[in-house]
Amino acid sequence: MRGTGRDDSEPAPVLAPLSGRVGWAMFDWANQPFFTVITTFIFAPYFTSVIIADPVRGQAMWGYTQSLSGVIIAVLSPILGAMADAGGAKKPWILAFQAVTVAGCVALWWALPGGAHTVPLVLVAIVVATIGAEFSIVFNNALLPSLVPQERMGQLSGFGWGMGYAGGLVALFAVLIASRPELLGIATPEGQALFGLDRGSHALERLTGPASALWLVLFVLPMFLLTPDTARTGLGWREAARVGLKQLGDTLRRLRHYRNQLTYLLAFMIYNDGLAAVIAFGGVYAAGTFGWSTTELGIFGIFLTVFATGGCFAGGWLDDRIGSKRTVQIAIVGTIVAALGIMSIGRAEILFVVSVAPKAPGAGLFASAPEQAFMAFAFILGVCMGPMQAASRTMIGRLAPQGMVTEFYGLFALSGRATTFMAPFLIGVFTQISGSQRAALVIVLVFLAVGFVLLHFVKAEKPRR
Repeated sequence: MRGTGRDDSEPAPVLAPLSGRVGWAMFDWANQPFFTVITTFIFAPYFTSVIIADPVRGQAMWGYTQSLSGVIIAVLSPILGAMADAGGAKKPWILAFQAVTVAGCVALWWALPGGAHTVPLVLVAIVVATIGAEFSIVFNNALLPSLVPQERMGQLSGFGWGMGYAGGLVALFAVLIASRPELLGIATPEGQALFGLDRGSHALERLTGPASALWLVLFVLPMFLLTPDTARTGLGWREAARVGLKQLGDTLRRLRHYRNQLTYLLAFMIYNDGLAAVIAFGGVYAAGTFGWSTTELGIFGIFLTVFATGGCFAGGWLDDRIGSKRTVQIAIVGTIVAALGIMSIGRAEILFVVSVAPKAPGAGLFASAPEQAFMAFAFILGVCMGPMQAASRTMIGRLAPQGMVTEFYGLFALSGRATTFMAPFLIGVFTQISGSQRAALVIVLVFLAVGFVLLHFVKAEKPRR
């Protein structure tokens, strides 16, 4: 016993059937378009540059929206995780929060530019969808240690992240083809995208919401049908809430006995904020700096996602061989280099001081030196961000005490969200104060560097062979 009123003699996880493991990874495939298409590359820049029509003000507002979501998720994730541990089963929780995500995504269809209620509609819908997606991720993550032995967690986690990025990649290709059907030799009437979508009302950008919802509903089914759930304890939800909250209180009071895990959660809390910020604001920054349209943003997203997908699969292999901690450390260093490089690029300069010719009117895709340099640093970011996310998820599964896996994944979600609102909030504040998108991104570097230093003090459990 560990003093939390639960039995730690639970058997070691056996290898789940291949169909169950693939079904678990399909959850990431199903959910990733929301993050890739809506909150990063397509809808977010549409909101900041078209609906708000001011990239600086739009970036600030988007940052505040992400901050609000982060606060709610940070407060409730460990509570829900403890309740799920007490109740046993995870899938009912996943189903409920996936439904919330679907509702928020569908609402984005009514995000018409210039509409009287468009801005509050978008802000509420994004908060609702983000909360649903992030909460469901907590419970899906908590299934990981029950599906494979510890020495194979890195591979399955990396495979899941890779599947997620691959799903986002396919979704971005779909948006790109719908936006530019002529790339496939398909002619459309003037002012229309594929399927008769009206460019003037930005129907394509608005459709990303309902389309992401449909994608989620279709592709999350294998997880529900094929992946084994953890056993129910027989407690009703009220009793599970009572027991779970008591257990959470005990855990929080005893966190000093889990000092190594606490140090890791603190490090993750900070470096993950930096990563989340550079991912979330990369497309927004590019749209404001270069005036990229949906086509350029779609190609940029595809480029970044391709290398993130490869990074996930390679990172999973690396994770099981050199350990989660070292994998994360390597990835953080690469992300710092990428973020610093991205921040160094403006319309007519690279590396802060090297003056170059800006993009000429009517020039082709990514024709200017600043755009090409931006894409080069995006390559580094893509290669590093996948392994950082996948290995971080594996590491908490390896460090969590037996019988407390979901609770610690709830704390993991808390640490991943406890200050996630801070990076977007500070970016929003610095953007407003400085009147510059670029200057505000220094926040990313601070969070990444501090997280890297704290991670040095974590004693990692080496994968067993």
